[in-house]
Amino acid sequence: MRHARSTLNKSARRGASLLATSALALTVTLGSTLLTVEAFAAPVSPISISAKGRTFNATRPVLKRYLSGFSSSAASRVTPPPKGSGTGSRVPRKPRIIVKRYPVPPVIVTPPPVVVGSGTSAGGAPSSGSGATTSPLRRPGIGGLPSANDRDYLPDEVVIQLAANGADQAARSLAQRFRLTQVESFDVPGANTRLYRWRIAPTDRRTAPTVVRAIEADRSTVSVSLNYIMRLYGEAPTVVSALPLEQYALTKMQLPQAHVLAQGGDVLVAIVDGSVDASHPELQGVIEDTFDAAPAGGQAHSHGTAVAGAIAAHARLKGSAPAARILAAQAFDRGQDRSEGNGFTVAKAIYWATDRGARVINMSFAGMRDPSIEQSLRYARHKGVILVAAAGNKGPLSVPLFPAANPDVIAVTATDQNDRVFQLANRGKHIAVSAPGVELFLPGLNGTYQEISGTSFAAAEVSGAIALLIERKRDLTHDDARRILMSTARDLGPPGFDPHFGAGLVDAYRAVLSIAPAVADTSARAAVTDEN
Repeated sequence: MRHARSTLNKSARRGASLLATSALALTVTLGSTLLTVEAFAAPVSPISISAKGRTFNATRPVLKRYLSGFSSSAASRVTPPPKGSGTGSRVPRKPRIIVKRYPVPPVIVTPPPVVVGSGTSAGGAPSSGSGATTSPLRRPGIGGLPSANDRDYLPDEVVIQLAANGADQAARSLAQRFRLTQVESFDVPGANTRLYRWRIAPTDRRTAPTVVRAIEADRSTVSVSLNYIMRLYGEAPTVVSALPLEQYALTKMQLPQAHVLAQGGDVLVAIVDGSVDASHPELQGVIEDTFDAAPAGGQAHSHGTAVAGAIAAHARLKGSAPAARILAAQAFDRGQDRSEGNGFTVAKAIYWATDRGARVINMSFAGMRDPSIEQSLRYARHKGVILVAAAGNKGPLSVPLFPAANPDVIAVTATDQNDRVFQLANRGKHIAVSAPGVELFLPGLNGTYQEISGTSFAAAEVSGAIALLIERKRDLTHDDARRILMSTARDLGPPGFDPHFGAGLVDAYRAVLSIAPAVADTSARAAVTDEN
């Protein structure tokens, strides 16, 4: 019986030992399986299993949850052992994560459209002489089309530039395919191209931007654009009687002193403006030549007459360059008061003035950036012409207007008798200098005089001041003129250059002195002393 009980106990102990061994093996197998399946298992931690008073060591994975927005406080407290710590624990490899690469579509980079007539940067030296050309820009695209809310262009017109060789045949083909009527055209000097002005049929419901986009795809054209509206700016003039015509601008710009040194003798100053009343006593013998870029029916315009007088008046009034000669290009014939022009006619006037020999071109108008005008300005700049433009009268919140905002143009704003900026003047970093332009007495129509305000007349005064400099230095360049005017200007407003006054108020006397012989300074001072 004892033998049987002893045998039974031995069998029980042996069975228990087998069960403990099996449990241990099962635990290790399950732990390894979990570690293999879990891709993001944390480092392992030891566990102990006891059997028959003996301790067996095994390992188990401590799993961390990586689901977004969920955290485990237990897992967060687990600090993984550093690499190479030598703990002896074997960490099973994580299964490889296979990322399938999808084909990446090619990136197509479209270069920005070339702007016609971008010209050289401000301060670039102009190249003069007959060899200077204006090469047309190929396929300039339609960059610069206005937004849907901007209607500052002729709604029924487009402007197309064609290569001169075969231009007539190409024009006929375009007219037929795009249902257009030719208005006028002219050869672009130095570019071997011809510029065409087209009208969309009144019964056609297509908008001008739609037609421009359609023609852009035609490879026979050099360029295509809208015909932007340009405007003559100035407050409504007031006709004045035969009262004393006081000119505070003369004193502000020190013109009496400057006129002792120079009066702009025989310097050709072109104005692209309304038609000038050449019969006015202030302008007798001043108009060298005229050109009608737009038919005005022979009617003189008060704006153009005032601009010409601000430069070259020489009777009861005194212009800033009384001995200069005026090239009057008429380019404005639209609107109730004929104060509207367009890019095509303005460009034609600028080309004419340049080839006619103008040394200065005054542009007392403003509008959107027009490709045809930009190209003509580049041509004039290469010919050595000094370009001056009014900043515009659309107020301090207006965007910069062109051509004043063109870097190849000297932009001028207006000030009043107390050196305050004209309240309607445009502002901006492109403003170079300022000049008197508020409540000026200038020539009017039919021999009358008018009181008028605007940046237009300030620009004209600066154009005349440049004519004084040219008389002293016939080879004066655009860069010379800009540098002299800005460096000798009397600072206004905040110290230094600012977007309201530019470099300050033009001082014609100091400007002329900067390039005049020293002996002239003595003569000028003596003359002024005698007058006083």
